[in-house]
This record gives sequence, C-alpha cells and structure tokens, in this order.
Amino acid sequence: MIEIGNIFKLGTKYSLPLKAVFLDENGQEKPIIMGSYGIGPARIAAAAIEQNNDKDGMIWPESIAPFDIEILPLNIKDTKTMEVAERLYGEFIEKGFDVLMDDRDERAGVKFKDADLIGIPTRIVIGEKNLKEGLVEIKKRKTKETTKVKTEEVVAHYTGKS
Repeated sequence: MIEIGNIFKLGTKYSLPLKAVFLDENGQEKPIIMGSYGIGPARIAAAAIEQNNDKDGMIWPESIAPFDIEILPLNIKDTKTMEVAERLYGEFIEKGFDVLMDDRDERAGVKFKDADLIGIPTRIVIGEKNLKEGLVEIKKRKTKETTKVKTEEVVAHYTGKS
C-alpha cells in the first residue's frame, strides 16, 4: 500500500498565534480551524511505477510520463542516422510532444536496456539497417509491439494523422 495523499487536522494550532480569525454570524472573532490536505506528486509517481512495471523496468502511463517519446539513434557517428533523429526530434517538439533523445555513444544493447529501464511509453529506433529501406522502428513499451514505419510518415503515424 502506498499513501498518495494525506489530511491533517491542524485545528487552531497556527491560527491562534497568527491571529487568523473570521467573524461568526454574531460578528464575533473566532480562530480559523485549519487543515492540511495534499497529494504528493512523488507518491503518485511511485504508485504508478509500482503498478506499471515488468522485469525490464518501469512502464510510465502515458498520462504522467516525463516524456512521450524516446528517440534512439543507434549509431551517432552515422550522418544519415543523426539527420533522421534530429529531424524527428524537431518535428515532435514542434507538435508539442516531450521528447528524449539518447544520443550517447553507447552500444545498441545498452541503449535498449536503458530505454526499457526508464520506461518512456514510445521508443523510436533509428538504425542503419532499417534506414537503408527508408524505415524506422516504433516500439510501445507497455505491449512491446513494434512497427516499422517510413521515416517521412513517423510523426503522422504516431499522432494518427495522415
């Protein structure tokens, strides 16, 4: 069980010393009876992660994910790979999406493992092999479903707008 919110009855503990009062129906000053009510964003995130994970890591629900999309250019030293990655990054940002690009100089396996661990809902993989066919791979973190999409159709495919 995770407590995501709390309620504390403070009574007049703070209103008396602060002289925080109100006028009752008879015009008499009375101290405000206080309470503290809150929902903790960190607790909400912890509850979401506890409910949405697998052996590979977190699976952020789309509604509260820190990023909508993670772009993984597999070989950052390949000009074509980086051109496509940067173009897609820019197009998604322009449409108002939050995008994380893993442009570290790491092996593909490291990037895949880290992407699973972080759990961004959608991953766009840009690899030289698929690029030769004009394609990139879109993978949904939750279902692990992958789709190959033409590079020029990625944003439309993701947004559902042709």
